Amino acid sequence: MSVGEVACSYSLMILHDEQIPVTGDKISTLLKAAKVDVESYWPSLFAKLAEKKNLEELILNATGGGAPVSVSAPVAAAAATAVAAPAEEKKEEPKEESDDDMGFSLFD
Repeated sequence: MSVGEVACSYSLMILHDEQIPVTGDKISTLLKAAKVDVESYWPSLFAKLAEKKNLEELILNATGGGAPVSVSAPVAAAAATAVAAPAEEKKEEPKEESDDDMGFSLFD
């Protein structure tokens, strides 16, 4: 995917999420606000897509391979728990070795 495709996809989802009618001008406005330069045809192309397709269905069924996404309830709950409360692991800093252990000093 090109930068233009990704940026327009995000703009399309933002507009849809905010329940704002998707137009090429509104996509362009979002892209300009985000300081993203895309080819001039991308916003109008994505606006036409929004007119012809059910965006809710596209978003819910979007995967890289074209197969619908399905997540079981236990997996979703475990993922939510992992995201909500990340485990705090304390890493031990490696101890610096001293010259005394080697039997000589650099400045002897």
